[in-house]
Formats: sequence, structure tokens, C-alpha cells
Amino acid sequence: MQRRVTELDALRGVMLLWITATHLPTPLSAWVNQPFGFFAGTEGFIFLSALFTGLISSRITEREGLVAMCRRLWARAGRLYGYHLALLGFAFVIGAPLAARGHHPAVHNLLDFYFAAGRTRAYVDAALLLYRPPLLDILPVYIVFLALTPFALLLGARLRRGWSYAFAGGIALWLLAQVGLRSFTHDLLASGLGLQIPLNQAGAFDLWAWQLWWLIGLWLGVRWARGDLRLDDGARRLAVPAAIVSGSFLVLRYAQLEGALALGKSAWLLDKWSLGPGRIVDAAAVAALAIRFRSALKPLAIQPLVMLGKASLEVFCVHLLCVFSALIILGDRPIIRGWGAVALVMASWSAMLLTAALVARGRRRPAPTSGPGLPVPGRA
Repeated sequence: MQRRVTELDALRGVMLLWITATHLPTPLSAWVNQPFGFFAGTEGFIFLSALFTGLISSRITEREGLVAMCRRLWARAGRLYGYHLALLGFAFVIGAPLAARGHHPAVHNLLDFYFAAGRTRAYVDAALLLYRPPLLDILPVYIVFLALTPFALLLGARLRRGWSYAFAGGIALWLLAQVGLRSFTHDLLASGLGLQIPLNQAGAFDLWAWQLWWLIGLWLGVRWARGDLRLDDGARRLAVPAAIVSGSFLVLRYAQLEGALALGKSAWLLDKWSLGPGRIVDAAAVAALAIRFRSALKPLAIQPLVMLGKASLEVFCVHLLCVFSALIILGDRPIIRGWGAVALVMASWSAMLLTAALVARGRRRPAPTSGPGLPVPGRA
């Protein structure tokens, strides 16, 4: 059985800090938004989450069986769904009334469907994961992927070539997503079931495309758990091509920022929301370099970052709470500058670290006992 690599937990912690700095309305956002090419912290965070999900779920299956694995994953998805409802409650109960009074255009823009459709319908549609407000749209993606993960793992475990079938379906859906599967299914639901939510209010992320990214991470995590993940040799052979590819994408990225590159009809190749093929290639090249020179990641394995990575779900939800609160503080200003921006970033990161510390403390707490030295039945 392979041990858990703390550098990867720390890297996931870095991704969380990176995503938060990108989302907060400060000048730092422009500097940290895709600075290394055509990929963002979101790709890295979701991929690492899938990797650890595959790893841990495989170990649970080995120790306790498939039923226990399914139960654990669905319980995790249910807990995340509870967090999602709590965040929606904060947005609708606190954010919406403030936005309705004016002077909070950023919050009003995030919740424009809420104001158009009405409170009751917005609550119901959001609870059904149909209405996914901007900023709060990544959690439903995570919930859906977690809920469907047991089926992918069962397919891979039960059938001899189960992962081949899973990838065949995943690649087919990703290809269809590039040619408009999301719009087609939305129109179908609108005409057949009376769905009245505009497509742009159903979340920015295309689930039909992003499921492939989750599937790749999941499969690698399963192989890691089996001790069958040998990436060092491949990364060593691909180091030079990966450096050329990632360097080329980096040049293209900054050419686009400077206005010297107009993608035009080719923009779909690098589209974030539909996970264009260029983004996959760029992220894979950077990942190959990270594996080849992974010794450079060892300094990241400091306790605060590792702690953030291990409590990623709770920390991610707190990051959303911090960002939404920042938009309320923003008021009618275009951006928060100066020491206010520094204080905002530091306060958000501190809240995330505090959350990670509380989660770590809760995990270390011993199980209650029914007598001196006697564990409660079923809790041993």
C-alpha cells in the first residue's frame, strides 16, 4: 500500500490559497489569474481531489468492502451538500437583502436570477442543484462527481476492462461537450420538463466536459493505491517535450494578456468552462514537469499547507464564504485597494487556516468511551 505524500496535500493547500487570491476583489487577482499558462488553480484542485478520492476509496474498499466505500463517498457528498445549502442560505438571507437596497452591484449581479425568479423558486431550484449562482457553482460540480464516483469505481473493480469502458464513455461525453452537448440537454429539459432556468444561471462549469478530468484523477488514484502508478520514468522521458509545450503555452498566455493574440474561432481550444483540449495538454505538461522535478515541491510540505490540503472540503467552503463577504464589503467600488486589500487577503487566508486547524483537531479527538478504557460498541 502506498503512503500518502504530504507534498501533494501541501500542493492542494497552495491551490486553495491561489483560488482564494484569484476570487477576492483585489489587485492581486489579476496577477494570480492563470500566471503559468492556460490553466488555473481550479484544474489542479479538482484533479488532486479526484486523485485522493481514488486513493482513499480504494483503500477503504480493500479494508472494508465496496458497500463501505459507497457509503463513505455518499456521506461525504451529503456533508458537502449540507455545506452548499448553508452557503446558499448566507447568500440569500444576508447577501440578497443587502443587494436589494442598492450599493452592492457585485452581489446583485451574482444573484440576478434570484431577484428575477423570486425567493421561493430560487431556493428550490438551488437546492435541486439546477440553479447554480456564479461563485457558488463549483460545489454542485463536486457534489455530483462525488455522488457518481462509486459507480465508476464499481465499474473499474467489477469488470475486467471496466476502466476502458469508463474512459470510453468519459471521452465520448467530453467530445460531445465540445460541440454543444450542454446546450442541447438544457434545451431538451426546457422543452420536455419545463425547465425555466437560463443556461447562464446553471453554472459556468460544463459537467459533461469536466467529468473527464475527474475520471483521470480518480483512475490515477486507484492505480496509486494498488502500487501500480509508475510516473517517474515517463516524466523523465517527457521532460523536454513537456518543457517545450508548457513554455509555448506560457508565451501564448502572456501574448493574449498583452492583446497581441486574438484566438477568435479557436478560443474553444483553451476554454476553461468546457475544459478545452489545449488546457488539458498544458496542465498535463506542467504535471509532467512537476513529477520530474518533484524534489522542488518538498519545501512546500510545511504543516499549515499540509493541514489546508487535508481539510480541503471545509476550507474550500470557508473560502467561498470569505469571497462572498468580501463582495459585500466591496459595496459599489470596482475593487478594494491598498491596505484594505492586504487585510482582506490576510483575513481570508487566516480564516481558512483556522478552519483547517479546527478540522485537524476534530480528527485527532479520541472516540468517546462507555466506561474506563471501554470503547463504545461500533466505534472501536
